[in-house]
Amino acid sequence: MIKIAIFASGSGTNAQRITEYFRERSAPIAVDLILSNNPDALVLERARNLGVSCVTLSRHEFYESTRIPELLKEHAIEYVILAGFLWLVPDFLLKAYPGRILNIHPALLPGYGGKGMYGMKVHKAVMSNQDKESGITIHLVNEKYDEGQILFQTKCRIEETDTPGSLAEKIHALEYRYFPQVIENYILKGTPYQR
Repeated sequence: MIKIAIFASGSGTNAQRITEYFRERSAPIAVDLILSNNPDALVLERARNLGVSCVTLSRHEFYESTRIPELLKEHAIEYVILAGFLWLVPDFLLKAYPGRILNIHPALLPGYGGKGMYGMKVHKAVMSNQDKESGITIHLVNEKYDEGQILFQTKCRIEETDTPGSLAEKIHALEYRYFPQVIENYILKGTPYQR
């Protein structure tokens, strides 16, 4: 069994979807650990409800201790998935998991990426620019926010009647549909996902 860890900072809907996806399939992949930098994050409750080990990490533990590598080793984690995780991944973790940390971004990179660009902030920026489409980007993680190799993108139209909230719903639907499939494809085949 290939074990993955999910890092999340918020509600954890993607973490739940990914966990359930792999439980429903015959693929030899399972979510074994969920980590959060936010002790009040709903993702921790979701993890407990799913029966997945969950841990909260302080900024000090995340950047200046050996707790993360030890936890990942203890759980025999082979891949790390960022699903709404807002902190930059430290260099020692990038070196420990080269090409094995994936992230999802709620826009079509390279647009609307970088520090501070997450969630509703992204959707508001897209709407204020009057873009005709948005989408999701799934990419490998490197030392800079949202600049790793792109593995997959897909788009949705933005209608005149859309709001940042309705755009967020469209983006979430794309995330739930494609993120688990892209993870599975990348882990099992080592290639970008083809629809």
